[in-house]
Amino acid sequence: MAAIEETDGTRNGGDRWQKEVSEAYFPLDIECRDRTRFAGQLRRWSLGVVGLSHVDCDGLIYRRHNRHFLNENDSSLLIAIPEDAEIQFLQNQRRTTCKPGGFLVERSDAPYEYWHGRRNRQWVLKVPSASVRARVGASERLGGLTFDATQGVAAYFLSSLRNVVEHVEAIDDAAREAAGSHLLELLCLTIRNDQRVLGSNTSSIRAAHLARAEQFIRDNLKNSELSPQMIADACGISLRYLQQLFSEADQSINVYIRERRLNRCDEELRATVSDRTVAEIAYRWGFADQSQFSKYYKARYGRTPNSTRKEVGRFQKRE
Repeated sequence: MAAIEETDGTRNGGDRWQKEVSEAYFPLDIECRDRTRFAGQLRRWSLGVVGLSHVDCDGLIYRRHNRHFLNENDSSLLIAIPEDAEIQFLQNQRRTTCKPGGFLVERSDAPYEYWHGRRNRQWVLKVPSASVRARVGASERLGGLTFDATQGVAAYFLSSLRNVVEHVEAIDDAAREAAGSHLLELLCLTIRNDQRVLGSNTSSIRAAHLARAEQFIRDNLKNSELSPQMIADACGISLRYLQQLFSEADQSINVYIRERRLNRCDEELRATVSDRTVAEIAYRWGFADQSQFSKYYKARYGRTPNSTRKEVGRFQKRE
């Protein structure tokens, strides 16, 4: 998909800008000093499951309310990377400031306010919450977190994003999809390396045990023999204790495993560069029976695996 320039940078008005950003991300309200003379420019690219956009606009406030997502089934995370000025963010009573050189995580499934007082340029990644959960764990912990991208894995993530930006106009869809997958993996690696993500209602020790168990599951999804006992043994805890940890997090171990496998299968079914069959994808991600996989997939996504494949094919033909 070629770059899409949504606005022309002239005094196009706040009403039009609200429509543009709502179409690019999800429904939002905006507030600005002069709604008639507001100016902004938005460009977008598709990187497979990841959306990339560049925003250049006057100062404003974005507000996401409960009414905006009452009927939404799939949630997303926005990764905002300011270039010129700091941005302010408030979600779930967590107020944060993100300056150039860092990035901010926004959840679409909870109300928030996001603002900057003067004209600012930003890069924004839109990633499915399910894709992050499959690699990191509960995304509810992430809203409002800011990351210092001047060092470590976060710096590598940001430099990789800049490299993608430099070449995005010259590469084809397959390369863009690969770039999106790479950015998603680096983003999740950055998140996993942050100790704040362990925070939960349980004690720090129990939270650490749960996080280690979740990571072992994510690292071994392709193993069809993966079982609760194997996970408990690998983490050095009893099976009963492991089951308690997941019960306290309002989930079962087997459902947690299945949901992560379904998400990875869905990602691959949507990939335009994958030539694997539905059965091969199911077996690749640990399902031992294709018909069982298809049943769980339809229950989770409301369509069959083959329907997803066909829909991706129709989209590609339109492009």
